[in-house]
Amino acid sequence: MNQQVSNINLPNALTVLRIILVPVFAWVYLLGAHWWALAIFLFAAVTDQLDGHLARKWNLITDFGRLADPLADKALTLTAFVLLSIGYQSPWMWAFTILVAIRELGITVLREVLRHRGTVVAASSGGKLKTVLQILLIILMLIPWGNLAVINWIIVGLAVVTFAITMISGWQYLWAAWRGSRP
Repeated sequence: MNQQVSNINLPNALTVLRIILVPVFAWVYLLGAHWWALAIFLFAAVTDQLDGHLARKWNLITDFGRLADPLADKALTLTAFVLLSIGYQSPWMWAFTILVAIRELGITVLREVLRHRGTVVAASSGGKLKTVLQILLIILMLIPWGNLAVINWIIVGLAVVTFAITMISGWQYLWAAWRGSRP
């Protein structure tokens, strides 16, 4: 990493844009403009992939980006899950959202504490798969399908798989942290 990398760069600007898009996404969703909300969510999800790629490619990794990028990701996905829980009004969706939020926020705090102690816990393949599944689930849930039973079963099935991968990847991070802290 360059020691003098400025925080003012394109990857960080994309991260800030994603943070700004979170309340815009929520507002548009709550207005009932679900297709527009979907478009905003998709655009924000693309900026997540793009900012990380550009930061690594151009060696523009900054402390701000390391902190803000995962927070922006969590803000976007957790906001979507809360909004979808409100929309679905289903106990299973609220349970899913609460447990995923605890995992996401807990692992984010853990990674930041470890980073301050000098241990970087890199994103695992399970964590990356978790992110892809969460985004796919949110996209499917944002589409106003109507009352298609088949789609509802697909969403429930994907939610179960997403939940399992989310929890397993969380345990992977906890295991990696525990192993790294052993004498």
